[in-house]
Amino acid sequence: MQSEKRPWGYFTVTSTGNGYQTKILHVNVGQKLSVQSHNFRSEHWIVVSGRAKVLLNNKEYILNVGESIDIPLKAVHSLQNPFEQDLEVVEIQMGENISEDDIIRYEDVYGRV
Repeated sequence: MQSEKRPWGYFTVTSTGNGYQTKILHVNVGQKLSVQSHNFRSEHWIVVSGRAKVLLNNKEYILNVGESIDIPLKAVHSLQNPFEQDLEVVEIQMGENISEDDIIRYEDVYGRV
């Protein structure tokens, strides 16, 4: 399995197939992913450890272990961990083009906009 470091933690690709990819996202305490959208993929997130704060189209959700949320194609979203335990989320990406290049950033605390 291939892991890639990010300013917020890291992700590990666990499976790739025709039209899908699965990852485990590890978000360190106090960190957050950029506010972003995707033109070619939707995502499904399942919290497997910790708690998640999810921003989705101007609404805020708090997810606990075992809870999940769908991120539709082109939805503006962010995954955040303002809590006191590291967060792990299984991310299932689905679409015709699964690529790290399919990220449109709107806000980013790490200066990547």
